[in-house]
Amino acid sequence: MKLASLFTGAGGLDLGFEKAGFHVVWANEYDSTIWETFEHNFPKTKLDRRSIVDVSHSDIPKVDGIIGGPPCQSWSEAGAGRGINDKRGQLFFDYVRLLKEKQPKFFLAENVSGILHPKHADAFNNIIKSFEDAGYVISWKLLNANDYDVPEDRLRVIIVGYHKKLKKKFEFPEPQKYKPVLKDAIFDLRLAKPAKEKNKTNGDSLKIPNHEYMIGGFSTIFMSRNRVRSWDEPSFTIQAGGRHAPLHPQAPKMKFVEQNKRIFVPGKEKLYRRLTVRECARVQTFPDDFIFKYKDVANGYKMIGNAVPVNFAYHLAKKIMEDLK
Repeated sequence: MKLASLFTGAGGLDLGFEKAGFHVVWANEYDSTIWETFEHNFPKTKLDRRSIVDVSHSDIPKVDGIIGGPPCQSWSEAGAGRGINDKRGQLFFDYVRLLKEKQPKFFLAENVSGILHPKHADAFNNIIKSFEDAGYVISWKLLNANDYDVPEDRLRVIIVGYHKKLKKKFEFPEPQKYKPVLKDAIFDLRLAKPAKEKNKTNGDSLKIPNHEYMIGGFSTIFMSRNRVRSWDEPSFTIQAGGRHAPLHPQAPKMKFVEQNKRIFVPGKEKLYRRLTVRECARVQTFPDDFIFKYKDVANGYKMIGNAVPVNFAYHLAKKIMEDLK
C-alpha cells in the first residue's frame, strides 16, 4: 500500500510504516535542515520541499493513506498556548484540505498531549469535526510510546481515520507486556564524544555515527527538576532541543536542595552529561544505520525529538495493515 507523508521530519513515522509493509512514495518537508537526512535514509521517496500551503492535491500521487503530524509547537503546553490562532496550528487545516481532495482509505495524525488541554477544547473538537466532514470515521487516543516497544515515557495523541466507505473503525492495539528501559537501548554504547566548539559536529571522526553530545551549561529551569533516569527506567521524553536532552544514566539522580532547585551530586559532577544524538535516536528506536546529517548538533537533537518513535509507529501501522488487507 502506498502512502503520502506530510510534515515528514526525519521520517520516524515513515520508517515505522515501511517496517509494517507500507511504501512511502511521496513526502513533504519544509525545513531545509532536514532534507539531507531524509533523502539519505529514504532514497526511493520523492521529497517535496515546499510549504504545505503551496501543495496542491494534484502534486501528490494516488495513495492508500496519508500520515503525518502537523507541527507540535503550537500545541505544546510549553508553548504560548495560542493553539488554533497560531499560524502553525492552522497547518492542521491544510492537512484536512489535502485529505478531502485525495480521499485515501485512511489517515493517521500524531500530536502532543497539550492538544487535549482544556483551553484547546474548541480547537480540538473543530479538528475532529473537520476530519469527519472530510469523510472519515475517527478514533483518537492518548498513548504512551513506552507501551509499544519504546524505552521512553512519551505521551502522544494519535488520531486515525478510516474512510466511511470502508465501514470500519480503527481499534487501537493493546499495549505490549514488556516495557523497555534505558539499559535495553543504550547500555552497549560507549566512547561518547563532546561536540566541537560552538556545538559543531565531529562528523566523520566519530567511530559511531552521531554519538556526540551537546556541551554547555544548564539553565535554572533544567536544574529545577531531576533530569536523570536510571538504567532500569524508561527515558524521559526526548525533546527537540538539545539543551533539554535527558542526562545519561551513568550519573546518580540529582540532589534536591529546595523547591525548584536541584544540584549534581557533589564529587560526581563529571558523570553528568546529556545523552548523545545517537543515544536519543536509540531511545526513539531509530536503527543504527539511520544516519542523521547536520553541521550543528542542535539540528540532530531537533530531528530526533520531533520524530515519532519508529517502534510506536510500527505497532500502529501493523494494526492498520491488518485491518485494510
